[in-house]
Amino acid sequence: MTEEIMALCRSMGAGEDQEELLLPLVRAVQVRLAARLRAGVSPEDCGPAFPLAAAMMALDALEGAAGEDRGVTAFTAGDLTIRREAGSGPGAGGRRAQAEEILSPWLGDTGFCFQGVRG
Repeated sequence: MTEEIMALCRSMGAGEDQEELLLPLVRAVQVRLAARLRAGVSPEDCGPAFPLAAAMMALDALEGAAGEDRGVTAFTAGDLTIRREAGSGPGAGGRRAQAEEILSPWLGDTGFCFQGVRG
């Protein structure tokens, strides 16, 4: 499955010169995502969604490791000011959220949940 994820990363724009860093990122993302799947669900059970989500998360991590993360560059609470670096598109840092949405039918608990709270 690692080669399939690497191929998806390449098709989404990862260059051959980045493969030395990309390969360990892909392996780490695979382990991390597999651990987040519901009990009894394997990466293979997710079909093409798992490799796609893993590739998206690996590219997101690659951009962060290369210093290319162009998310929010400034945030002010008083008179609310949010700034994005010029040239940052809606996909900057958003791949992780998209990947989680793609895998959501197979993921265990995500986000916030209450445990042991009496109602």
